[in-house]
Amino acid sequence: MPRRRCARHGLREQVGRWTEPRDVILDVLSRSKGHLSAKEIYDALHLTHPGIGLTTVYRTLELFRHLGFIQKVASPDGQARYELRTEENKGHHHHLICLRCGKIIDYQDFADEELELVKKTEKALAQKHNFLILDHNIEFLGLCDKCRQATGDI
Repeated sequence: MPRRRCARHGLREQVGRWTEPRDVILDVLSRSKGHLSAKEIYDALHLTHPGIGLTTVYRTLELFRHLGFIQKVASPDGQARYELRTEENKGHHHHLICLRCGKIIDYQDFADEELELVKKTEKALAQKHNFLILDHNIEFLGLCDKCRQATGDI
């Protein structure tokens, strides 16, 4: 699994030591095709690694997020969701989030136009507020097609 080894190597370079909890949490994220909550990650590894607690999962996710290896996404159920930044989704992308079922859709439509506008906005905000902007996250909240059909909303 080259993606995982590459991410593991990059993390080792940045944190200086690699632990089994970090390895198995990274493995769960790399096998996932969706956006997982800390509790879902904990549940996925608890049977095979009962010594890894939920607090360790949260701390590891925050470390990975801080280092830029994962992206944190808000969810309508109040739990943050996480996705591993891979070669496939490392590019500029944002999310459509269904407020009813919680479905999260990655999108890259209009990425060039959106990125140009965001860069202008970031530059203006940084200058106005003397603030170093390191990243941004755009989330559109609404109803997915399935939930719209179920409620009769257009």
